[in-house]
Amino acid sequence: MNINDLKIFEAVAESGSFTKAASTMFTVQSNVTARIKSLEDEFKTQLFSRTSRKVELTSEGMILMQYSKQIQHLVEEAKNNILSGENIRGCLKIGCIETTMALKVPGILNTFDEKYPGIELEFKSDTRDAVLSGVLDYRLDAAFVSAPVNAKGLEKICIKEEQLVILTSSKGPNLPTLIANEPLKIVVFDEGCIFRERLESWLSHKGILNYKSTTLNSIEGVINFVEAGLGISILPEEIVSKYYAGRDIRTYGLNKQLGTMNTILVFRKDGPQSKALQCFIDMHAQLL
Repeated sequence: MNINDLKIFEAVAESGSFTKAASTMFTVQSNVTARIKSLEDEFKTQLFSRTSRKVELTSEGMILMQYSKQIQHLVEEAKNNILSGENIRGCLKIGCIETTMALKVPGILNTFDEKYPGIELEFKSDTRDAVLSGVLDYRLDAAFVSAPVNAKGLEKICIKEEQLVILTSSKGPNLPTLIANEPLKIVVFDEGCIFRERLESWLSHKGILNYKSTTLNSIEGVINFVEAGLGISILPEEIVSKYYAGRDIRTYGLNKQLGTMNTILVFRKDGPQSKALQCFIDMHAQLL
C-alpha cells in the first residue's frame, strides 16, 4: 500500500464510480480496479459494495476512509513543516458562519497577513454543523463556530462573547404587536444556522408555533427583508450597529440564555499541527 492507493480509494468513494475515479486520478479504470483489489487483499475485507449503478463504502471501508484522511493529512503536514524551514508557509482553510465572514474575517486577514505573509488563508462560510464536519473530516484546518461544541477530537479556544438582538422594521408595528398577530413572519438563514435556532427557540418560549419562514443566504438579504417589513429576524447587535446603523431597523434585546453567543475557534487535536496552523492558533490565543 502507498499514498497513491489511498488517493485512488478516496476518489472511488467520493465519486461512487471506478470510471469517474479513473478520470479524476488521470489513470485507466483497470488500474483503479487493481489498486482497490490490492487494498482489499491487504486488509482482508471488502471495502466497497458494488452494484450495477453505484459503488458504496462498506462499514470496513468507512473505517479505512477515516484513517486514510488522517494519513494523507499527516503526510501533507510533514511536507509543509519540513519544506517551510524558517520561512513559515502554507495554506489554511478556515470555516466560519456568515456573520463571522462579514464581521471578523477582514480584520483577521489584515492582522495575520502582516505577521505571516507566507501563509495563505482561505475562508469558507457555511452552517455551524457543516464547518464542524469539515474540520473533523480534514477538509478544513479550523473553524469559528458558536459554543457549545461537544464533538470528540476537537480542541477549543474562546474568541468572543456576542449579544444577539431581534430585528424588526422601524417603519412598521413594534415587536409586541407583530407577535400578537398570526401568522408571524420570520426571515432566517438555512437549517443549521445558530441564529435561526435561537429565533425559533425564542418563538417556542413565547408559545408562538404558527409562523411563516423566508430563508435567505446573506446578511444583506436579511437586513433588506426586515427593513421592508417582510419579517423579523435575529443577528449579533455588533453587526447591526456597525454596518446597518442608518437603516430603518429596530432592535430588541433577549434574555442572557438566548441573547448571548460565545464564538470559539475549533481545530483537531490529533497528531502534530502544521506551523501555519499553530501560528493561527497562537495569534488568537494571545488576544484573550
